Amino acid sequence: MKKIVLNHWMNIIKNNKRYDNVKLAEIEYGLTAIYLTFSKLIVIALLSILLGIFKEMIIFLLIYNVLRMPSFGIHATKSWICLLTSSILFIGLPIVCLNIHLSIAIKIIIGVIECFLMFKNSPADTKKRPIVNPKRRLTYKFISTILAITFVVLSITINNIFISNCLVFGLILQNVLISPLTYKIFKQPYNNYKEFLRLNPDFLNKKAC
Repeated sequence: MKKIVLNHWMNIIKNNKRYDNVKLAEIEYGLTAIYLTFSKLIVIALLSILLGIFKEMIIFLLIYNVLRMPSFGIHATKSWICLLTSSILFIGLPIVCLNIHLSIAIKIIIGVIECFLMFKNSPADTKKRPIVNPKRRLTYKFISTILAITFVVLSITINNIFISNCLVFGLILQNVLISPLTYKIFKQPYNNYKEFLRLNPDFLNKKAC
């Protein structure tokens, strides 16, 4: 199914004859990412509807992605692994958030640890998408840390227990996904921007020009 859809759209784009092979490869990569994202969301949405937690899944997903965007993190190497892990996490964690109660003291302790880890490890890039620009890395780190602090403050002040738990577990999940240990466990390279700059020592100088 994926090949049929992608081939259809790529044939339409190629017929325009406006792009070279490099640009076509970039477009195909982007379309593949969009397809996988939407197909994954459809499966997760159907599962959440069957379990009666569609609204809770959407809330957790939105909260989590606010933090995911500036701090990035590890990606699965295969689409089926991504689908499996995403289904488990985005179905399982909302269920946990619905059925657990954390004291304010526990939230504060978790929050302090998670904010420190977010400051230390964000942003965590990938081999396919190294974050090379130092200013951009610093900006992402600043935004991620501020968001982490905001999550903690909201989690201890908001009255809705489910949303409070979503803030806590969303922060924990994202810290797991940007952790060097997680990258090591799944045998993926960490701090990919360093390797990119080692192989392309003049890259920043060229960008400055």
